[in-house]
Formats: sequence, C-alpha cells, structure tokens
Amino acid sequence: MANIETKCVQGGYRPGNGEPRQIPIIQSTTFKYNTGTDMGKLFDLEASGYFYSRLQNPTCDTVAAKICALEGGTAAMLTSSGQAASFFSIFNIAQAGDHVVSSSSIYGGTFNLFNVTMRKMGIEFTFVSPDCSDEELEAAFRPNTKAVFGETVANPALTVLDIERFAKAAHAHGCPLIIDNTFATPVNCRPFEWGADIVTHSTTKYMDGHGSAVGGCIVDSGKFDWTKYADKFPGLCTPDESYHGITYTERFGIEGAYITKATAQLMRDLGATQSPQSAYYLNLGLESLHLRMKQHCKNAQTVAEYLSSHEKISWVKYCGLKGDKDYALAQKYMPNGSCGVVSFGVKGGKAAAEKFMEALTIAAIETHVADARSCCLHPASTTHRQLSDEELVACGVTPDLIRLSCGIEGTEDLIADIAQALEKI
Repeated sequence: MANIETKCVQGGYRPGNGEPRQIPIIQSTTFKYNTGTDMGKLFDLEASGYFYSRLQNPTCDTVAAKICALEGGTAAMLTSSGQAASFFSIFNIAQAGDHVVSSSSIYGGTFNLFNVTMRKMGIEFTFVSPDCSDEELEAAFRPNTKAVFGETVANPALTVLDIERFAKAAHAHGCPLIIDNTFATPVNCRPFEWGADIVTHSTTKYMDGHGSAVGGCIVDSGKFDWTKYADKFPGLCTPDESYHGITYTERFGIEGAYITKATAQLMRDLGATQSPQSAYYLNLGLESLHLRMKQHCKNAQTVAEYLSSHEKISWVKYCGLKGDKDYALAQKYMPNGSCGVVSFGVKGGKAAAEKFMEALTIAAIETHVADARSCCLHPASTTHRQLSDEELVACGVTPDLIRLSCGIEGTEDLIADIAQALEKI
C-alpha cells in the first residue's frame, strides 16, 4: 500500500477467507487461555497476544496499526484522549528531575498539562516561541533535557513549526522530537519525513471527524537510537524491575521499545486506554480522512481569503494565505493544504466577536474543532481561560481571537453564513 488514500481505507486490517470485512469490535475485558503457562508468557512479554483490555485490545491495535501506517512509523498505541497521548509521550521518557523543551504555541490544554500538572510531578518545562532564533532555542536546553515538543500547526494560534530545525536542535542534544500532528494529519504532513521521532494525535479531531468518540494516539518512528544515550533514557535501556527485569531496547529493539514500554508500564499503571467501541468509530472516520481533508482545506482557504478583505475583520491567521508569516513553512511541510481551521479577529473586540458567533447559523459555538460540521470558539474565554494575559500572548491567543473550524459543508454556504453574521455587528 504505497498511497495514503489506500492506507486510510484498508490499512491495519486485511481479513482472511470468510472473516468480517469490517474490523470486529472485541468488546471483552479479558481473554481465555488453556494453561497458566500460556498466560505467563504474555505477562513476561515472551509471546504476543491479549490478556486484559486495559493494556491492549485487538480492535484498538488494529486501528493503531492503521495510524502507524499512515504516519510511516514502526509501532503505535491508542489512548483514551489526545491529552493522554501528550502526557504519555513525555512521561514515557521523563521523570522527576528531568526537563523538556516545548514550543510555547501549543493547545491550551497541553500547555496547562505541561506548565502546571507535570511540573507538580517534578518535570520542568522551558517554553520557546516557534519563531525563536537558533541561539534562543539552543539556550533552552539543559543537561537533563529529555525531549522537545511542538505542534505541526498550533491550536488555535495556527503557527507552523519548523520541524526540521527543531529536530536538528533536539538531536544535537540527544533528545527526540515529539510532534502533535493533530491539525495537519498524515494526509497533509508526515513529520517523520522531516526528522521528528514521535508523533501524537488527538484522534477526536480530524481522524474521527464526526464528534463521535474521544481518543488519542502515539506513533513511534523507530528511528531514534535510545541506546546511543542509554544514561539519558534508563527507563528504556536498563532493566524494568516492575516488569520482570525486561530491558525494552534489548528485547524489542529501537523500533519497538518506546511503545512497548508505554503499553506494558504506563498503560498498565495509569489505564488511559481507548475503548474498542471508540476505536471502531475512529476507524470509520479514518476511512474517509483523505477525502474530508481536501474539503476542509478548500473551505478554510476560501474563508480566509474572504475574511482577509472584509472591512470588519482586523486580522486573519491562516498559513495558506500568501501574506501569512508562516506561508513559506506551510508550503515546505504542507504543500497540499494544512487544515480547516482559520483564526481571526473581529473589529470591536470580545463583544463584537460574541455577537458574530451568535449570528452564525451553520457554524455552531462548540468546545470542539476539526469536525465535519463547522464550529467556532472564543478561546480566551473558554479553552484558554485558565491562562494569564502573558501566557495567552505566549500561546498566540489574543483576546479578540475567534477560531473557526471549517467543516465539509458547501463552500458557498459557509461564505454566505459568515457574510450575514458580519452584517449583524
């Protein structure tokens, strides 16, 4: 399967003779074995199989395999949410006393996870602007830095990360680059091809695409050599006494160590697993991902161009606009389109923004994004309301910012809806 379109439809699952054409939903918590010896081999990771769905489930693994193929990785796992994926991606290789470098232009929930919750766990974070100089990026690293984190297209600031530059800096310090590829999806960008090592997704967004199931995913490129920096990553390169003394890199190689540890250790202890029913819904969304992303991007491009010339709009942020500061980066990493989300400011500030959103008839006000149906949000008073004014600026969220997620409706209908709503201001 060379083409991503075919991988969206058929990746991860090839039924045999007389087997179900659609992936089966294995709605079972447990699995039966003939002998305790057979099950013991599973607990010792000496055999493949399933014994408890908190760790692994066949339906979830099938869908994870499809996403792994889409991203071009070697191993993947589903999680209960995108937040869980972001947390696991860091916590799998960092612990109390460690340090992580992160782009400051990331989803507000992720920023809070890093800046508040994970700091309480003893992991320090340094946030840098995606537009920082090479010198500023270099200065952010410490001897105990374990990873670099960023988003392909930031939510909701829509800044584009220079993946290649951040990957080069991370590797120079013996660290993997973790990229949240939720907004671009592998249809529009494959971060591994630009030097990223780990990719995360909130599958709740475009991958599901229909607002039907919360979920997340982590994919490993299998390219980062943990053994080269064994002292930096003891969790992967030394025996795990909580799992029978297994050394993950020795048993599973660099292609499988990271995801195996995340499954056998983190999922075992924290249990942030995705349900097989949710994985089934996710797979249905993945089958049309390549088709939907084209319409999302077409609608967003048209809407961005319309808003950029409207007298009641103070600014528009969309990397597909030729005047956008991230246009060149978008053309480099996402030449076929970025995402369906447009951020902009309405003249008149917060009051005008609220009146505009209330007047929309197609786009609904929701705490959601990247759905087949258009929706909008005022982040400063909702998703990012926990942040200070300084933190809002650092995340690229201004008080007048409206995030409009263009669905896959008719382009002309979206423009007409926006036009009538602006007339109400």
